[in-house]
Amino acid sequence: MSYILYCIYRGLAWLVALLPLPVSFTLGRWLGLIAYYIAGPYRALVLRNLGIAFDGEKSPAELRCLAREHFVTLGANLFSSFKLATMSPEAVSARVDIVNMAALHKAAEPGKGVVLILSHLGNWELLAQLVPHGPPGRLVGTVYQPLGNPYFDRHVREARARFGLVPFDRRRGFGEPIKFLREGGVAGVLVDQHAGDGGIWTPLFGRLASTSPLAATMALRTGSPLVPVAVYTTGRARWRLVVSDPLPRETTDPGQLTAAINRRLEEQIRVSPADWFWMHDRWKTPEPDFLLVGYKRGVTLPPGFPASRLKPFRILIRSTNWLGDAVMSAPAVRAIKAGRPDAHVTILSPAKLADFWKTMPEVDEVLPIASGESPFSVGGEIRGRFDVAFVFPNSVRAALEVVLAGIPRRIGYRRPWRGRAINAVVPDPPPGPMIHEVHHYLEMARYAGACIDPGIADPPPPPNPDGPLLLGLVPGAEYGSAKRWMPESYAAAAHRIREKTGAQWRILGVAADLPAAEVIATRLDGQCENLAGKTTLAELIERLRECRLVLTNDTGAMHLAAHLGVPVVAIFGSTENRLTGPLGRASRVLRHHAVCSPCFLRECPLDFRCMHSITVEEAVAAVLEELRRA
Repeated sequence: MSYILYCIYRGLAWLVALLPLPVSFTLGRWLGLIAYYIAGPYRALVLRNLGIAFDGEKSPAELRCLAREHFVTLGANLFSSFKLATMSPEAVSARVDIVNMAALHKAAEPGKGVVLILSHLGNWELLAQLVPHGPPGRLVGTVYQPLGNPYFDRHVREARARFGLVPFDRRRGFGEPIKFLREGGVAGVLVDQHAGDGGIWTPLFGRLASTSPLAATMALRTGSPLVPVAVYTTGRARWRLVVSDPLPRETTDPGQLTAAINRRLEEQIRVSPADWFWMHDRWKTPEPDFLLVGYKRGVTLPPGFPASRLKPFRILIRSTNWLGDAVMSAPAVRAIKAGRPDAHVTILSPAKLADFWKTMPEVDEVLPIASGESPFSVGGEIRGRFDVAFVFPNSVRAALEVVLAGIPRRIGYRRPWRGRAINAVVPDPPPGPMIHEVHHYLEMARYAGACIDPGIADPPPPPNPDGPLLLGLVPGAEYGSAKRWMPESYAAAAHRIREKTGAQWRILGVAADLPAAEVIATRLDGQCENLAGKTTLAELIERLRECRLVLTNDTGAMHLAAHLGVPVVAIFGSTENRLTGPLGRASRVLRHHAVCSPCFLRECPLDFRCMHSITVEEAVAAVLEELRRA
């Protein structure tokens, strides 16, 4: 197949070469225009790249017009190159206006080489055909990446060598081109391609792009100047080659010099945006490590370029649907945000949890999902806005939402019925010891390249509010009655703790917790603040912050209190604290294993032995001890 494609290409090149150069140029323009309308995926890539580069500078209509002109210009230059390859250097030179070649001659000091900074601008193949215009007596070479098709690759190398260009294969290392420079040669390096995991992440048009440090490294090792060269299309079968003055050598850091090369490249592209090769995925999202904190060469920003000026890498995190699960996923959100300086983190969350996410400084935006809103509506509202998505829930619905939003990279666990909806699958942990649910979410961040600090899940220091000793009590659990300690036991424990400490009690919970809350309030003779069912989530957060400690079931408020740094004494029965217990040294769990626990049932089908085994005395002792520690 490679040979068949090569034969088709050579046949087409031969036919086009029979035409006069202006005719081949015009034919290429028309074919480029046709390609714009029929090559949908490439058109989408070009529009995406243009949108990144000129975000806020050009309207959607202007971007479409520029994309169309790019296809037309690229087609014209491609077909012209077939004819140009058969023409003499003199005939080619007659079609090209050369500007400031004296700068290259001046940079070629005796005994030193020159590194040419090249890019895919205009008819870049002309660069090989203009070798005779280089510094007299100097060999000119280029470092190239071999093409995948060996027949194409050999043909291109032979065509370039016909004009005296010395090729250096990147796969063979860089010893030969460095020796070539030290002997006074002129070596060209293409600097505008995605460099993958081995590149330096530095801004191009304000967006971080993996950039090869090769040109900078070669120049620094050999003391060679860096001379930018660009080719622009100026008319029908007419071009202009512009040589710029050498880049100022203000640093010996390859990263900073690479950043300076990107700045100069951006200046060159802005001269004639339609000439650059926008079909290349220049701002490609690495797979799977798109969080850049762990990269060897890392991120380099130019001097005076703060991270706040970077164009955002937009990350959507689809929140879980339960408060407790959302709180347990918060450390993963922190790790994701810390993963790259341009991270813009948006939480797509059920509306009932939006106030929780707004408390996290790592969250830049919260998009609430209204109750009853369909996945199609959710996906349509956020379509085209994000680069990647983390799908925290295991549900099909959550995966469908991010697919409908058109998000290209979707990270999550493989679960039934989700198929290709998740295209970056986080491996499930191997069988082994039970791990806390917080690590289920942290593993998703780690898979994407985040560095997980050992203390990332630790809660902040206790808020230590002023005023009387105020304790919180959460007698409910939305999941079901199997997770609820008896209201009578709560009341008895609260009464004894009040007798010993003089504490004031505040009962918290949702409307469904009112029956239990009223039992407790009655047994405390009304000497407590009963806020069950009377607070929004934002108000619940503030009321919890005012408490010195919270006595609670395994419920969302338990996780929320621990997340806020409030000491917690949590009572567990049907669930497993090693999976979903509160985290931090200020948290304590009361639990007695029954033969049937953990059952994870909503309702106890037996005699509720797991909860009855926890005594009032134990709860009182645990609260008093935690208060002493605090």
